Amino acid sequence: MISGATRLAGVIGDPVRHSLSPAIHNAAYAATGLDWVYLALPVGEERLGEALSGMVALGIDGLSVTMPHKARAAEYCDELTPAAEALGVVNSLRRQGARLVGHNTDGSGFVTALANNGWSSSIRSAVVVGAGGTARAITHALGAAGAHRVTVAARRARAGDSVAALAGPAGEARPLGEMGAHQWREADLVVNTTPVGMAGSALPNGSLVPVELLRSDAVVADVVYHPRVTPMLSAAAAAGHRCLGGVDLLLGLSAEVFTWWTGQAAPLEAMRGAVLAQLDGSGG
Repeated sequence: MISGATRLAGVIGDPVRHSLSPAIHNAAYAATGLDWVYLALPVGEERLGEALSGMVALGIDGLSVTMPHKARAAEYCDELTPAAEALGVVNSLRRQGARLVGHNTDGSGFVTALANNGWSSSIRSAVVVGAGGTARAITHALGAAGAHRVTVAARRARAGDSVAALAGPAGEARPLGEMGAHQWREADLVVNTTPVGMAGSALPNGSLVPVELLRSDAVVADVVYHPRVTPMLSAAAAAGHRCLGGVDLLLGLSAEVFTWWTGQAAPLEAMRGAVLAQLDGSGG
């Protein structure tokens, strides 16, 4: 029951009413008995500064940040965690008194999702397809977690170079069109960070990964969660690969945010049940 002691969190973005985060976080609060509530809060680009000032003024404890605010929100923070500082973008904010701390769990949440599914990034070779914000976060996190090679395969060579640098010495970039069969075959992990395969995208039935060239023991991951099984994941599962879908990755980063805000371990099964119910109810 919401009371005067209930603590408030939420997600800001534009648009944001479609977000699965309220279902995920409110299920986590219910499972752990925390007196918190999480809301979707539409905020236009021109109102971001006012919204973040309001976070302090209203005593909102935590905010998730989604498009189009991830980069600009970092400018309003009094402090950034190492991951957020390295990437220059935030996906979550925590209020500490009158100060705002910015964090980015897109990458660490991906590593958490891998660990939750029994895979370690240590001394492994990965291919990250794409060069956007999610690719930046995942590449940085894989490098930090000890992957010995992280190949960024992007259609834009200059963007790929910039992303690969975030993995440190482990990073390398190759134009997607120049990836040879041996480069795909060496990968222990391949992750698509592009919208290709997403319902409503320009290429909803497409895939940028030649699954037939991968080793049989390679893990195949896709950040897209609508549909739950993308064309790439469908082909990978049919070939016998272990697969991680966008739901697994969304749960990983949400769990990281939940723990960062509350100090408690995330109830993953309750969170998973909530997001699957939400997707099933929306036809996703």
